Amino acid sequence: MEARISRLALLLAVLCCSMGARFRSPNFIIDTPDPALAKKFSAAAEKYRRDLAVEWLGKPMPNWSRPCPIAIRVGNDLGAGGATTFVFDRGEVHSWTMSIQGPVDRVFDSVLPHEITHMVFASHFREPLPRWADEGGATSVEHISERTKHRRMLNQFLRTGRGIAFSRLFSITEYPSDPMPLYAQGFSLAEYLIQRGGKRRYVAFMGDALKNNDWIGAVRRNYGFADLGKLQNTWLTWVKQGSPALKRAAPNVNPSPPTEMLADNSTPAKAPLPVARRARPEPNLIYREPAERLESYAPAGTVPADTLLAVAPARRVVPAGRLVALDPPGEISQLPSSAWHAAGQPTPRQVAETPPANNPFRSHVSRPQPAEGPR
Repeated sequence: MEARISRLALLLAVLCCSMGARFRSPNFIIDTPDPALAKKFSAAAEKYRRDLAVEWLGKPMPNWSRPCPIAIRVGNDLGAGGATTFVFDRGEVHSWTMSIQGPVDRVFDSVLPHEITHMVFASHFREPLPRWADEGGATSVEHISERTKHRRMLNQFLRTGRGIAFSRLFSITEYPSDPMPLYAQGFSLAEYLIQRGGKRRYVAFMGDALKNNDWIGAVRRNYGFADLGKLQNTWLTWVKQGSPALKRAAPNVNPSPPTEMLADNSTPAKAPLPVARRARPEPNLIYREPAERLESYAPAGTVPADTLLAVAPARRVVPAGRLVALDPPGEISQLPSSAWHAAGQPTPRQVAETPPANNPFRSHVSRPQPAEGPR
């Protein structure tokens, strides 16, 4: 009898191990093979949910009516990534599910806070955001190593003609087949706006724009930029300088940059733009690259908002180890299109500058980002 009970206990233990561990908290149900990790992930998820809501919204959120299931796979051979799905339905958001993977440290410090930021935005706005604003804000809370990767990817995209004109960027509501330029440029623009005004102004800016689907007017009202072209050119100058930390603009003061940093935009604008900024500015990241990879950015004053961003290589030789932030401006490749364009492909047709269309979503997927390769 005792032997039979022992065998039964062993069988149950094997079944439990094979099925993985589940840990439930007020807002999350964690499924992962390691019981100890399941408990830690649960505590981290609840803490991120509380702390990120305070950072973005100024106060914690009430508990959801049902917890969000999170399936987590961990391993050093797994690329960090994931996706969160939920439903917008008649002013409500529900039916959360999340699936994430990666090395344990990246799941804790990047993937999990990224996904939960999407959930904070969805709970607050209860409608979809343009992808750049949603992904840019979510990427801004990732670990510094991940943000550095996005800055480097942006440098490469701008040098190879894969930048996205702001008139197009502000209208993208679905993930394109080549999503990484959207992630990198969306993060950089969000970082720029957050540095200028903080996380809560960034949220206020998005809420202002969603009221009447007026993103250009919201940019003007919240950040003082006259149009998308001025925002685009000023942002490009900031990127060329190495994305340095900015002084936050004073409240109720037009935060437009100095005139020498702005470009005259010959394209008629429907309304001016504001720029948001981060509550706790991150330190400026200036990193070194090999001399053959150091190429310049487009100078301000030359790029209309509906022109695809691309930068021609610098004509002079840059000494090895020269700081990217100190590299002089190169020449802008004028590609009169606001559509996506990969280097070496035909230029797509020009698209008129329009704010995002107000097409309500029922289901919404956040961060179906391709997982990075194993480290």
